[in-house]
Amino acid sequence: MKIALIGYGKMGKTIEQIAKSRGHEIVSIIDIDNLEDFDSAAFKSADVAIEFTRPEVALSNVKNCFKAGVPVVSGTTGWNPADLKCEIEKNGYTLFWSSNYSIGVNIFNAVNKYLAKIMNGFDNYEVSMSEVHHIHKLDWPSGTAITLAEGIVDNIDRKSKWVKGTLTNPDGSVTGSTACAKDEMPVSSIREGEVPGIHTIRYESDVDVITIDHNAKSRAGFALGAVVAAEFTAGKKGLLGMDDMLKF
Repeated sequence: MKIALIGYGKMGKTIEQIAKSRGHEIVSIIDIDNLEDFDSAAFKSADVAIEFTRPEVALSNVKNCFKAGVPVVSGTTGWNPADLKCEIEKNGYTLFWSSNYSIGVNIFNAVNKYLAKIMNGFDNYEVSMSEVHHIHKLDWPSGTAITLAEGIVDNIDRKSKWVKGTLTNPDGSVTGSTACAKDEMPVSSIREGEVPGIHTIRYESDVDVITIDHNAKSRAGFALGAVVAAEFTAGKKGLLGMDDMLKF
């Protein structure tokens, strides 16, 4: 399969290595200094593009893929791909988007929803969430944390929405608060070092605490999932996601 890469930072380079190890060809690499290559024959020859960039440019990148007729797999968080749903359906475009491509995280998300359904019957437990990522991640909470939070809110009747909790900055300063209404769930964030990603969900009562967490060891799990998603996406149409690819 021919793959185009959009974004050539640490994640892009890891995706390149894994894609090649699985027998795929990288036909185009687009970064901030060669955006004109969206119009190149090499880019247009790709069976699928994989986009990991920044939230402020993700929409433009995805639309450039649509214009070139190239299906796109995007892992950039901090923007809303659902805004493109009508345009995708009307024009037969293809976008696969996920807040996290790690297979382990998606298994964790399924466990999270199942646990939330159980905890719906035990209102003596308060639920909260925290996530830790590297200092280069700009959006908070993480897209994965938002997905997990929505999985909880959708399954616990006493919680109507999630809200931002505290943010611990790289310099150690803390802003925000976990104080919130009874029907809200706080999601706190920490930015430190080069942490690939840690997500923790905590249920606490007066007598005990139940905690589940996922701790990514490296970017390799995200990159592998993105390549597998690209393999799944090639030849398909519509707005796709992990629920389409993974049937738990």
